[in-house]
Amino acid sequence: MRGKMYKPPLPLQLSSSNQRMIEASGQRKRVYQVWKGSNRFFLGGRLIFGPDVRSMILTIFLIIVPVLLFAVFVSQRLVNEFQHHLGELITGIPLGFAFYDIVLLFLTACRDPGIIPRSTHPPDPEDDNISSLSWTGSHGGLSSVPPFKDVLVNDVLVRVKYCHTCMLYRPPRCSHCSICNNCVERFDHHCPWVGQCIGKRNYRFFFMFVASTTILCLYVLTFCCLSLKHVMAAYECSLWEALTSSPVSGILVIYTFVVVWFVGGLTIFHVYLVCTNQTTYENFRYRYDGKTNPYNRGCSENFKEAFFSTIPASKNDFRAKINEDVSAFPTSLPVRHTMSPDIAKNGYKLEMVGNRQAVGAEELDEIQSQISTMTGLYRSGTPGLNASWGSDKGNWEITPNSTPNLEVLSAEFVLEHGFLETEKFDI
Repeated sequence: MRGKMYKPPLPLQLSSSNQRMIEASGQRKRVYQVWKGSNRFFLGGRLIFGPDVRSMILTIFLIIVPVLLFAVFVSQRLVNEFQHHLGELITGIPLGFAFYDIVLLFLTACRDPGIIPRSTHPPDPEDDNISSLSWTGSHGGLSSVPPFKDVLVNDVLVRVKYCHTCMLYRPPRCSHCSICNNCVERFDHHCPWVGQCIGKRNYRFFFMFVASTTILCLYVLTFCCLSLKHVMAAYECSLWEALTSSPVSGILVIYTFVVVWFVGGLTIFHVYLVCTNQTTYENFRYRYDGKTNPYNRGCSENFKEAFFSTIPASKNDFRAKINEDVSAFPTSLPVRHTMSPDIAKNGYKLEMVGNRQAVGAEELDEIQSQISTMTGLYRSGTPGLNASWGSDKGNWEITPNSTPNLEVLSAEFVLEHGFLETEKFDI
């Protein structure tokens, strides 16, 4: 038996019930459950909001309360004054606008704004259109991925940046939102009132939401002023006395007057952005005045692109089922049929690839050869042999009870090597 090579034991197959349990645990996870962004998901990933979704509740409150006050305290006086069968429309129109406004708010806030899926590894550098500048990554090391890439957009050279977080070159007009922690296609801005990024897939609904809110404010402001005018004419009193007689009208006049300056100005600003085919981010960051805007195709074409083009499908299926890292639990494990508690404690400790030192094929063969040689010496009747395994691994002694430990040690190295090979294949 002297010099006989040590052969790893036959692999132990997991039981069918354990294997099904491992596969089931992987299938339970969906994309939205392991999403790396800061988004909030509801209804099993069907609705995606920003991290500040609670601000949307405040926005709804600021819309509903004034409309209800108008419908209860102001519109009824106007209906009685006109005494017309269509007078009920004075109350119905703002209620319908408020409902329409909230629907647009939800369409803006609860859908994917155009998130670019993250990459699992950095892209391969290209020689023709990537800047030759080297750069330092977030971990302080020199990265092989250049920070910029030049692309052509309508015969205009546009420089796009590399996103270290998402590990991809951002498409033109794409930017990384620091609040949602996502790269968003045609990023306009992150709206705190909506609680969501405004991008390619929800900009249309955002514009309609702002515009309809402006119309609703103007409607309430106009009819509240008419109500105060009617009170002044009926009682031949001053404006102050009319405000005392109808305080709700006065409060709504002040409220809508202030709000209409904000939402009305925002609507006019976005009309300008639509006509010139700009985003809010581009307007404040790049200032196309005096420069060529590669996306401007004329006012009519820009308007068609913003409101009559097809909204692209989401690039993310948040409800898709994904398997967890099943490679950490392979169906075949190179260990003996009887395992000691130390193996279960140490051999099955799952660690990240970056925190685990890889064992090369040559090093593994050398270690197995040393173990086999010393095992053969022990079996040939040479007990009490002291052997050192490397200068920095410490000394260990072969004793009559150490043969299983040697086999266990070899099995652990084979197990670790098998894990590493599986992980490399997945990446």
